[in-house]
Amino acid sequence: MAEEDLQHHKPSSANGDGVAAADAASCGSVVAGYSQPVLQSYSLKDVKKHDTPEDCWLIIWGKVYDVTSWVPKHPGGSLIHVKAGQDCTQLFESYHPLYVRKMLGKYCIGEVVQNSVVGGDELLKSSRIEYLNAGNEDFYLVLKQRVETFFKQKKINPRFHPHMFMKSIIIILGYVLCYYCCFFSSSSFVASLFWAVGMGFFATEVGVSIQHDGNHGAYSQWCGLGYIMGASLDFIGASSFMWRQQHVVGHHSFTNVDHYDPDIRVKDPDVRRVTSEQPGQWYHAYQHIYLGALYGLLALKSVFLDDFNAYFSGSIGPVRIAKMTQLEFNVFFGGKLFYAFYMFLLPALYGSHTARSFILLYMVSQFVTGWMLALVFQVAHVVGEAEFPELDPSSDTPKVAAGWAALQVATTTNFCPKSLFWTHLTGGLNNQIEHHLFPSVCHLYYPRIQPIVKATCDEFNVPYTWFPTFWAALKAHFAHLKKVGLVELHLDG
Repeated sequence: MAEEDLQHHKPSSANGDGVAAADAASCGSVVAGYSQPVLQSYSLKDVKKHDTPEDCWLIIWGKVYDVTSWVPKHPGGSLIHVKAGQDCTQLFESYHPLYVRKMLGKYCIGEVVQNSVVGGDELLKSSRIEYLNAGNEDFYLVLKQRVETFFKQKKINPRFHPHMFMKSIIIILGYVLCYYCCFFSSSSFVASLFWAVGMGFFATEVGVSIQHDGNHGAYSQWCGLGYIMGASLDFIGASSFMWRQQHVVGHHSFTNVDHYDPDIRVKDPDVRRVTSEQPGQWYHAYQHIYLGALYGLLALKSVFLDDFNAYFSGSIGPVRIAKMTQLEFNVFFGGKLFYAFYMFLLPALYGSHTARSFILLYMVSQFVTGWMLALVFQVAHVVGEAEFPELDPSSDTPKVAAGWAALQVATTTNFCPKSLFWTHLTGGLNNQIEHHLFPSVCHLYYPRIQPIVKATCDEFNVPYTWFPTFWAALKAHFAHLKKVGLVELHLDG
């Protein structure tokens, strides 16, 4: 079958391999004389007690699974316990091919009872949303089978692309070279300023290309190598563990859902306003002006504030962070110490600049990283063309009147989707729609599956938004900030 034919090939069953979510999740013991299985009932708090790799329970489609015995054999490595003890429905659907559904039954031990949150545990409440047709969303089932058929026919492992090794070497060597030349090779501030910009650029590339694929399980079929590459984020100062909790657990599960997606969380008051439903202040009318400058602080904020705040508070906004394994603890604090050693101690002892010059050069590199990271991510979701889904809170588990996959498309936008330049520069984030639907696929494959995704969206009337240039996407972002920044003033009397 030709590659373009896959765009319109509809499988004989909308459920792919014929495995519906309800069938895949069926489990329990059959009582004599009855055809329906009797399932043990568990509350969310019951399941939350089993939140370590050594005792790992998951909730998928309302059923409870004890996958402890599968943890050491899981092809995706530590991703299996990234949300241990909680509802992993969206992560399971997006990270696994359809055939894996058939494996679930033998691990099922019960089901979640409704109204099972007691004691006002808001973090536990905000760990679940019920999407329409969860597990049986025709659009996603058809799309997944088409994409899986594409990779199967091309004999491609979607988690591995051989060019990633060379790309990673170039990025890491570029970062090390710029670091050395910036702080040690010359006392010329002007020359070092050039290298500082380069260091910030390559740090961004570590973030969007290497660690991003590594922490999504999209770097290599060997999960050990993927974990190491994911930890490259710790090498540049931020925490890969905290990134997985915020990005994989929170953002990918609940994209653009206020009070659920940690990427759009705000305080009251806050420096920004992302949606018209969030608290507004008079100064938000100018946020489209000042936020552009403040975005430069993103990297510094992550390295020195957000990671430690999450560790000591136990949460990232609405996301309760998982318990750290010993390895994750060592990587977290070891990475921070190593970063402080090479970034601050070595230049202080052997560098060629004064303290003032060093601080300025370091700040330049961090602002470059902050600006690049912030702008690439913001244009994907915080634009007027992207949806911000509203919840129906009338039941114990809030509901959304749309399927999860369809909302991934509706809440996300692309820019220059077929550009090889932007694919490499942004780590495939110019194809954010494809990334959200298939996060475990190496970003270098996104331009190849983009036509399949676009055609399937058109077939199912799922809105698919893309901008022809990065500049157009950037203008859309700041136009949205300006629009939602306008606060209605209510005068009494």
